[in-house]
Amino acid sequence: MGEIIEVKDLVKRYRKAKENAVDHISFDVGEGEFFAFLGPNGAGKTTTISILTTTLAKTSGEVRIAGYDLDRQASRVRQSIGVIFQNPSLDQNLTAEENLRFHCVLYGLYPFAPTYGLMREGYKRKVSQLSKVLGIENDLNKPIKSFSGGMKRKLEIIRSLMHNPKVLFLDEPTSGLDPASRKSLWEYLRQVREGERTTIFLTTHYLEEAEEADRVAIIDKGKIVSLGTPEQIKKKLIKSYLLIGSRETRKLESELNKLKTKYTKLNGKYRVDFARPAEVQKLVSKIKTSLNYLNIHNPTLEEAYLDIITKENNASH
Repeated sequence: MGEIIEVKDLVKRYRKAKENAVDHISFDVGEGEFFAFLGPNGAGKTTTISILTTTLAKTSGEVRIAGYDLDRQASRVRQSIGVIFQNPSLDQNLTAEENLRFHCVLYGLYPFAPTYGLMREGYKRKVSQLSKVLGIENDLNKPIKSFSGGMKRKLEIIRSLMHNPKVLFLDEPTSGLDPASRKSLWEYLRQVREGERTTIFLTTHYLEEAEEADRVAIIDKGKIVSLGTPEQIKKKLIKSYLLIGSRETRKLESELNKLKTKYTKLNGKYRVDFARPAEVQKLVSKIKTSLNYLNIHNPTLEEAYLDIITKENNASH
């Protein structure tokens, strides 16, 4: 799998700032990869994504996207990417479909026609397909100023996918979307990745959306503090554990001691950390005390993320 995004020693320092907003970061993203870029507000996420999408100049470092150098071939980079920013960038005086039409004409995808009916069939098919996925097929002829925030977000998503980008940058893409629209969007993005080998570069506050990422980078105070698969990040920081309880607490405690099992008491229950699922089965099969509570806790990416950010903040104080 070739690298479609290459970032080497990237730095961004704003004028009069005492510290770098992005501080010598390096990472690669493979073609067709789903890459999540996470971090708290002010960590350098939006600055990085703005540089990669050519809307903000970097201070130093090297960036290549789809084989094109960001400094020397910015227009080629722009033709290779689709972007959904946090803040809408739609023309309020046009209808939804007119926004899509002018976007396609600007990208050179289709020649301009003064009405939707006169546009080419390929354009109509794409608009119909994408508007159905996001549930706004009946709103295409309405003016943007009549759209809710969620509908504007849906239209921006459609617009960013019209030219089949090699890399899709999603900056909080489902912010303002209802759960059904979020679900249908992610199902469609999965199809796009599999069918077109589109690379997805995601920043999000919904950490469950990043659980399915191939790899996750966590940025804090301008530096990448963790990089790996969600499983690697979770395993490094948080153990899976078994939580058991019984009405016969003394008997259970005595039995755990006899089995030489390390445990911690937690609100009247017993927590046992484990490295492999097989260890749980082995322990539970040996316990003779009647249990009234048994729960296996597997760490989430959100827990790992919060753990990393808390440790980084404590280390800096």
